[in-house]
Amino acid sequence: MGLITLVSVTIAAIIAICYEFSWVNFSPSFLMAVRWIVATVLIANALVRKNLTTWILTCMILGIFVGLDFPNIAISLQPLSKGFIKLVKTIVGPILFATLVYGIAGHSDLKQVGRMAWKSMLYFFCATTCAIFIGLGAINLTKAGVGVDVAHMPHEELPKTQISNDADILASLPEHVHPVYKFTAFFRDLFPENIVKAVYDNQVLQIVVFSVLFGIGLAMVDEKKRKPLVDFTESLSETMFKFTNLIMYFAPVGVGAAMAFTVGHLGVDILKNLFMLLATLYLALIGFMCFVLLPVALYLKIPVLRFINAIKEPVSIAFATTSSDAALPKAMSAMEKFGVPRKIVSFVIPTGYSFNLDGTSLYLSLAAIFVAQAAGIHLTFGEQLMIAFTLMITSKGVAAVPRASLIILIATADQFGLPTFVIAAILGIDELMDMARTSVNVIGNCLATVVVAKWEGEFDEEAPYRDDHEQPELES
Repeated sequence: MGLITLVSVTIAAIIAICYEFSWVNFSPSFLMAVRWIVATVLIANALVRKNLTTWILTCMILGIFVGLDFPNIAISLQPLSKGFIKLVKTIVGPILFATLVYGIAGHSDLKQVGRMAWKSMLYFFCATTCAIFIGLGAINLTKAGVGVDVAHMPHEELPKTQISNDADILASLPEHVHPVYKFTAFFRDLFPENIVKAVYDNQVLQIVVFSVLFGIGLAMVDEKKRKPLVDFTESLSETMFKFTNLIMYFAPVGVGAAMAFTVGHLGVDILKNLFMLLATLYLALIGFMCFVLLPVALYLKIPVLRFINAIKEPVSIAFATTSSDAALPKAMSAMEKFGVPRKIVSFVIPTGYSFNLDGTSLYLSLAAIFVAQAAGIHLTFGEQLMIAFTLMITSKGVAAVPRASLIILIATADQFGLPTFVIAAILGIDELMDMARTSVNVIGNCLATVVVAKWEGEFDEEAPYRDDHEQPELES
């Protein structure tokens, strides 16, 4: 069945390429027939394999076909993808609280929490800095924004930047102290005023801070009073991982609906106008993975192919839904099966969602310079660096929200005097760019857990080589 699937997909791809480059003029009805023959073969292959990842990838391709051939139906499927993301978000708060508290209080090793914190932050800083420089290098190399006629492109309405009390305070302060205020405001926003509100608003970093402090406080309590809460958080974390497995059965439907909606409401014509920008981003992200993440994995002797196999489900979910949040529970369970202790997974991945946004950092540096190029504004290398590092600081915590990085880009463009009408022109393909950068965010954070586990000397070297049916439940 695998050979039949490979042959049919290859033939369909050749036909599509010949049509797109006008080498052969096929009729639309013939192309539609080819697509649905391939769809039938893919469904048959998924039925034979009975594998969740196969179903997710199959439904992703089916979503593309539905979006191309039945765009109105595809757009009406959006509630299914929204419902899947909402369902996954119900897991995030409880699973972070339970795993972090149990990981800290269950072992009472507070020194290790401190070590994990500084090691994670050091790795995050190095990774995001590399991402920023690769983004700057890529856009300056391809000059994708030079000569782009943004005036005649379809302009979508920009999301409004959030207005807060900080704007009034900043207006009353001299400009040279603005960075100081923004830096201290970032730390202020780390702390939740109400943990229930933080869970409701999906403030991942606030949940992490509360859980770490709660775990440290619980670790200081004597054994008799600590044990009931530790046992409760252990049971809760186990239950939430099983809950995650149940929800993942709905993942193919949610992922397929998300892809159908994306293709149905965007179409394919918009790609022709901004193809160079899209290609630059995808190539830069591939370059980041090949020249930064891959060398790190090889240096630490991580089995790369098995690592890819372990993360393919959370990455495919992140790609289709454009939300790292939707992939968080599955990413945590995948890394635990891969050999990373739960106490490290539950600390590094959620923290990385705010501090290790490799894909987002690369995209923001690239997109900001694209805006300047398209507007005909020349920026010196120093000015480009200032924009890039401003974006790196202001982008913390945007991973959980699809396309929240757009708001960061708009606010930064306003700050540096770049025209926001260019951002309105590229908004049409932002969803396609968001797919790639969100996937890289998830890959980078999954790798970060292995890096910290190796650094701590707690990585289970045998776990990646165990089959799923032999995989025991890992002890935290």
